[in-house]
Amino acid sequence: MAKPIPSALLAIVSDIVSTVETHASMDSLFIYAEAPGDPPEGSKHVKAQEWLRNTNKQHPEPLAVVGRIISGYMEDPVMAADYAPPAWTREDEYTLKKRESVRKIETVLANNGLQYRVGGFITGGGLAPSKTLGQLIKGRDMPAIHREFDRATETVEAKPREAVSAASNILESIFKTYIDDNKLTMPDKQDLQPVFKVVRADLGLEPASIVDRDLQRIITGLFSIVDGIGALRTHAGSAHSEGRRGYKLEPRHARLAVNAAHTVATFVMETWDKKVGFRATPPAIKPKGRRPLSFSDLDDDTPF
Repeated sequence: MAKPIPSALLAIVSDIVSTVETHASMDSLFIYAEAPGDPPEGSKHVKAQEWLRNTNKQHPEPLAVVGRIISGYMEDPVMAADYAPPAWTREDEYTLKKRESVRKIETVLANNGLQYRVGGFITGGGLAPSKTLGQLIKGRDMPAIHREFDRATETVEAKPREAVSAASNILESIFKTYIDDNKLTMPDKQDLQPVFKVVRADLGLEPASIVDRDLQRIITGLFSIVDGIGALRTHAGSAHSEGRRGYKLEPRHARLAVNAAHTVATFVMETWDKKVGFRATPPAIKPKGRRPLSFSDLDDDTPF
């Protein structure tokens, strides 16, 4: 029998969603997480508690449902324990309370022998607690990020929809962390494609700036990969019910999406590091004017 949502976790998750969400967004969040049944009646807090209790009674994997519900909070870089807001800003009480709730979730999970893993997974805590994805990204811990993709790959055969969602979530976290770290403007719509558009522009990955057609085609292909993964997550991933069309997502499709996302993530992270090194060593910069880049320009002074 699947492990139910612990009562302490049920209580704190009910608190955070009733504080953060509206009735409409809560309904969307729980439906996205595949909580069973229709939205219960009552206040937001009562609704959340009742829906989670019903999940314990009716869903074969209650922890999978609650994992998807809290994923947006747990993987938000601003909610990380080591997050330090810019010196010229002051966090409001709402953000501080939200971060406090995330810390409580982590404590409750640990007290029940559980841990949160990137992609909305709650598993037994047999291994040492891992850092949040935001911490891994900020620390440029590429081996650990590779392991997150490995974990997504491990679910491909049994749960291809969840594997696609995990791959998309990892990419989205990388892009949002990049925007935050580089003090760029976050787009109004914070889905995968809009945030990637901001990142690729700042990294200088627009194909129009590259004269070599072969490299241009590869870079353009990255855009298609990100668009495709975002669309697949929306239409066939665990983030949504299958609907009338009913995507027949097979393990080979999910494996393709996860591996493609892994490639994009690695390239973006390496380009990010290249750009930081590029900016940190101005004496080594060779002026090239505004002419389009070619393969001959891809030396140590070129971000990508």
